[in-house]
Amino acid sequence: MRLDTNSMISNVAEAVRRQVARREGEPMDADAVRQGIRVSLSDLGKPGGPQKNDDIEKSSLPDGIKELLKMIRELKAQIAERRAELEAIASDRSLDDDTRAQRMEGLRNQLATLQSALSSANLNLAKLVRESDLSDEQAVELGQLLAA
Repeated sequence: MRLDTNSMISNVAEAVRRQVARREGEPMDADAVRQGIRVSLSDLGKPGGPQKNDDIEKSSLPDGIKELLKMIRELKAQIAERRAELEAIASDRSLDDDTRAQRMEGLRNQLATLQSALSSANLNLAKLVRESDLSDEQAVELGQLLAA
């Protein structure tokens, strides 16, 4: 994960400037506020990246375990995306309260579904690992892939 501290510092400075302007009664530029809450993922964090699962494919693990690892990664990426969307909607003051609440409720439902699917995938992976009789090297490889 790469953090661009220059843009973070400028974002903090802009937020402070907006707070001062708000206290002094100056009008707020809605586009500038929205710009300050934009969320973007690097190519590595986006689903469907070209080399996203190369490490899984190159592993010596059985195919069933490889497929579950790919599914778990995809679910984790979708969960992170929904959480970022939820945070963006929560801080978007251009939305009226009812619209914000409806969108947040929809995202919370999606998040709950994704988290349930992730739990099921993890349980299936644990069951498959128990049944697969992995070597010590494969077990270490599995741990590394889960942590990645």
